[in-house]
Amino acid sequence: MHALAGVSLEVEQGEFFGLLGPNGAGKTTLISIIAGLARPTRGTVSVLGADVTADYRQARRMLGVVPQELVFDPFFTVRETLRIQSGYFGIRGNDAWIDEVMHHLDLDGKADANMRSLSGGMKRRVLVAQALVHKPPVIVLDEPTAGVDVELRQGLWQFVSRLNRDGHTIVLTTHYLEEAELYCNRIALLKAGRIAALDSTRNLLASFSGSRTTARVMARDGSQHVLQIEGYEQLERELARLRLQGVEIADIELERPDLEDVFLRLTGRTP
Repeated sequence: MHALAGVSLEVEQGEFFGLLGPNGAGKTTLISIIAGLARPTRGTVSVLGADVTADYRQARRMLGVVPQELVFDPFFTVRETLRIQSGYFGIRGNDAWIDEVMHHLDLDGKADANMRSLSGGMKRRVLVAQALVHKPPVIVLDEPTAGVDVELRQGLWQFVSRLNRDGHTIVLTTHYLEEAELYCNRIALLKAGRIAALDSTRNLLASFSGSRTTARVMARDGSQHVLQIEGYEQLERELARLRLQGVEIADIELERPDLEDVFLRLTGRTP
């Protein structure tokens, strides 16, 4: 059994790209291959033209990866950890950039704290900072906000969105579909190691969710009527039917399809 089978895609430079799918779909395996942590049995992967196997050093230099796992050295402070990470890429004297990264990730107050003393959310912030210390043109975020507080999510996305506006390519995997829907220009949906769908976020929502819309009709007597409609013409017919039944309509809410609808249609399960 292959973790990935026939996956072929190209992420454009400067794109904000989502890589989504249920558990076991192959997302982390694909990221591990991109990062050079796993070797494909066949096929090739390159980062800005550098083959991740044949030219690993150059490919890795252009890549910043935020892993799911909280991996850290317990013997150093946050600032020391970021300086050491910079050294892996041959970078020295970049304290100004390290300070900026820590500021945007709200790590200023923890700069001199030992890594082992940090909470899980703070450690994840440091993982994000480590991925950014060498200013990589391509940033891969593997579930970057899993298990962290809302404040960090907001600060992180503001910073990442700024990096994307500055030209950095962002590749994101997330279980929070609202994040993908809000930030990703294009999305690849993986299912059982294969690409089940690959398109712009807008087209995916339109094509895979179909034209069906949920309309919630609130009556003046407090009752609620849920309608599944295929368009506004059907909505008019359903409203006329309710009026004939004596329903006095007080309000109507339309729920547009979202990425969760796409997941359910493709996989029969939530991500």
